[in-house]
Amino acid sequence: MSLSNGREYLAIPGPSVMPDRVLRAMHRASPNIYEGALPEMVAGMIPDLKAVARTTHNVAIYIANGHATWEAALSNVVAEGDKVLVMANGRFGHGWAEMARGLGCEVEVLDFGRSGPVDPEALATPLQADKDQRIKAVLVCHTDTASTATNDIAAIRQVIDRVGHPALFAVDCIASLGCDRFEMDAWGVDVMISASQKGLMTPPGLGFVFFNDRAAQVRQRMPRVSRYWDWVPRSAPELFYQYWSGTAPTHHLYGLREALDMIAEEGLEKIWARHETLARAVWAATDVWGQEGPLRLNVSEPSHRSHAVTSLAIEAPNGTRLRHWTEKNTGVTLGIGLGMETEEDPHSTGFFRIGHMGHVNAHMVLGVLGSIDAGLKALRISHGRGALEAASEVISAA
Repeated sequence: MSLSNGREYLAIPGPSVMPDRVLRAMHRASPNIYEGALPEMVAGMIPDLKAVARTTHNVAIYIANGHATWEAALSNVVAEGDKVLVMANGRFGHGWAEMARGLGCEVEVLDFGRSGPVDPEALATPLQADKDQRIKAVLVCHTDTASTATNDIAAIRQVIDRVGHPALFAVDCIASLGCDRFEMDAWGVDVMISASQKGLMTPPGLGFVFFNDRAAQVRQRMPRVSRYWDWVPRSAPELFYQYWSGTAPTHHLYGLREALDMIAEEGLEKIWARHETLARAVWAATDVWGQEGPLRLNVSEPSHRSHAVTSLAIEAPNGTRLRHWTEKNTGVTLGIGLGMETEEDPHSTGFFRIGHMGHVNAHMVLGVLGSIDAGLKALRISHGRGALEAASEVISAA
């Protein structure tokens, strides 16, 4: 017998749970894409997007996923043969480096492993050694969605400034925007990328590149930028179609408009606090489970962990066994152990991830934790007892 009948719960790190309000907003006939309500709605949406990014500068919207925003951002600020420096602490940092190589860039990677943050001070040496200033951009993920380690963006900016290097500072906020505190302007970020399917609670398909005036000046000196990736017409369109380089993604826009309204109603500070509390509930449960048995958090130091997604190690093949059990028996889908492969575990079957981002509340997280607890018992995986009580204590004290 399965107990998974009813509404399934996708507890993966994107696409996140879509609110009913967003779904209802999208359930409508196609609009006029040339004039009237839709162009007016989008014009009013741009300031709200900037508010979530905490910037007063520019944003370009693409009909694209997060990987495409890597390419969009790079295409506007680096040319073939230019050098970029990537600080990586997980699969997605390396993914951005691969995208840069594909565009013909020379790429230097500072690899900090998969269980903690990058070291901002390690950036000083390669920047100081770059006497000819060949490094055009420093790239880093705010949160790497695979390792779930979060980086100190302000500290990285401070190192760049202290060295006095002119490289642009670009940050991937795909997993963190709308979940963890991020201050684009206050932290000195020149380019930031994100996407619609995580903290912004909208289906996959919209990508965002935010950029300041310094990055805009670099774009103006570029020898060429493809018409599709060029952020100039998208960020300052004379005609509505230029936002998209063609037909607008109409129903995604209706969903995004509703999601931005929900964010404004709750308030970013409260959203960040909600995500932090729910993350601490997940960590509290995991700490108890790990007292007896193999389960542990991938990132040991709490201050280095994402508030949107948590990666857990549980020994191969228990991660896969647990994911399959919860999906089949409780209707909860957990995230795969992406990018955590080793020689002993080449398919990352000893890891899984819990997404707790966007439209998530206490009973949803407690339900996921209860499903995991039941799965540990059903699969006879050793674990400590009292995890749900520990999670409840965090929530009750909030």
